[in-house]
Amino acid sequence: MYTRKNQRNLTRTEKQRLVAAFLELKRSGRYDEFVSVHVQYYTADGETGPRAAHSTPSFFPWHRQFLLEFEQALRTVDPSVSLPYWDWTTDNTPAASLWADDFLGGNGRKRDQQVMTGPFAHANGHWQIAASVTEDRFLTRNFGGPKGRVTLPTKEDVAWATRDAVYDSAPWDSTATGGFRNKLEGWATGNADKGNNHNRVHRWVGGVMLGGASPNDPVFWLHHAFVDLLWLRWQKAHPRSGYQPAGPLDANDPQKGRIYSLNETMPPWNMRPAQLLDHSGLYRYA
Repeated sequence: MYTRKNQRNLTRTEKQRLVAAFLELKRSGRYDEFVSVHVQYYTADGETGPRAAHSTPSFFPWHRQFLLEFEQALRTVDPSVSLPYWDWTTDNTPAASLWADDFLGGNGRKRDQQVMTGPFAHANGHWQIAASVTEDRFLTRNFGGPKGRVTLPTKEDVAWATRDAVYDSAPWDSTATGGFRNKLEGWATGNADKGNNHNRVHRWVGGVMLGGASPNDPVFWLHHAFVDLLWLRWQKAHPRSGYQPAGPLDANDPQKGRIYSLNETMPPWNMRPAQLLDHSGLYRYA
């Protein structure tokens, strides 16, 4: 059992050890393997084939296992390390501690969005983007989006999603108007915005965080650790509400074979959502 802490409560030594573990995974090539997995399973509604990671009921359990796999890789480098979480409802400005030079570095420069500060700046020689959908080899960020109008989600945005006692609902994709999963993932906004909650955080950070190769930015892991914590809080708020769909879809359902019900195995680990509903035997949140 280990603890995932709020990033703002990390000591200087804890930050240094976490950064060192990130850099070692990068040096060994293992980091880029995780990026490639996320790119592979970044499947949108309109694409063919199964959807395990996004716009799907298994959004939460898939990413829980993804983070666990990455966290275990970090801990093979340094057993003292665990993934912290970024509460973007509170630490919601470029001045927040996670963007400091001794941790994740700051925003990208205006000319090309290249991050020039911190240990993951390309200029420091340790962080070259390899698994990507662009030709750029440097980490990019563009806080607030192209026009600076994107804001980070608020506590009320999260509360709006958490109040929904239903986990997910048909048609089990980004168009579902109800259900905690789609509201927290960020598609069911109820307005013309392009996304809320989880999605809006990706948009606010910008740069490589905008696409399937978003794990190229180390903040991805802190963001999704908080998303994982929000799923836990929803479970505690609605103890009688379970994962949906609980059983296999009907043969004539258009999502049959595309999404994963409670006991269907998700690639690439052959893990069932049912196996990932409870993390209490592995880690806790502080």
